Amino acid sequence: MSRERQDLFSRSALAAFRLNGQFLGVAEELAKPAGLTAAWWQVLGAVLKEPLPVSGIARVMGITRQSVQRIADLLVIRGLAEYVPNPAHRRAKLLRPTEDGRAAIQKIIPGHAAFADRLAETLGEAELAETARVLERLIGAMETLTSGATSRATSGVTNRVTDTVTETAPPVTEP
Repeated sequence: MSRERQDLFSRSALAAFRLNGQFLGVAEELAKPAGLTAAWWQVLGAVLKEPLPVSGIARVMGITRQSVQRIADLLVIRGLAEYVPNPAHRRAKLLRPTEDGRAAIQKIIPGHAAFADRLAETLGEAELAETARVLERLIGAMETLTSGATSRATSGVTNRVTDTVTETAPPVTEP
């Protein structure tokens, strides 16, 4: 690998780490009025369209199953989500939001929309769209170059030992 490529790789990684921290800070602020944390919002957001097993949520979010399991259990205890039978697997139940969980997500939407508008106005809508495309391409390239366990162990983000799901992209707000 040339020194220039190494520098580009390092710059990209450091920028992603910094951006991740910024997204998480914004997500924490947006989630507060709903009584959620960014991590709870992320897990609830992953199951808004359809119930998923914990392992499926972890796969979609690119984090460990254990991190998602801890948060899923907390969401269930607090009545924001529930486990339902999984017709495809007897032991791996599906997680889905309850009405209270969906209501909490709805409380986040106005702030999320306002922040998205401010970001698009600051960066420019075309530039924001291109940024999203480039990030999605980068994710795809990293997935091509790594695999499941290797990806988590080498990413420098998803293998941290934490009590929350803080290593992911911003949460989904759409029901």
